[in-house]
Amino acid sequence: MSIGVVLVTHDDVGSVLLNTATAMLGMCPLNVELLSVRRGDDPQQLIGKAQQIVEELDQGAGVLVLTDMYGSTPSNVASALLATDSVRIIAGLNLPMLIRILNYPRLTLDELVYKAVQGGREGVMTWTFGANT
Repeated sequence: MSIGVVLVTHDDVGSVLLNTATAMLGMCPLNVELLSVRRGDDPQQLIGKAQQIVEELDQGAGVLVLTDMYGSTPSNVASALLATDSVRIIAGLNLPMLIRILNYPRLTLDELVYKAVQGGREGVMTWTFGANT
């Protein structure tokens, strides 16, 4: 059994991140589905579609739902999926987070959540002129 992953994002953000990650890794070791949220979409219909995707992906190991921005429509849709203990949600999806997830396909759901957040945080850096940080 493997964990399913759902990317619930604005427009094509999820698609671009998944395509980039898959190209970098040469494969996609987890079952990943996309749910693109577009301006004018009905949130209730999106919730229904998201629930259907989670049901299809959950093979018993759980489903990790990733959304691009906390407090936005995609994260509100994702939050409606918390009706079961087999779903975890992370907001703030970025490419380092997704790469980390796809590099550890055999972890448990909770271990994968930890790795995902760690990868997302460690992938955010800052540079300033004259500094070596």
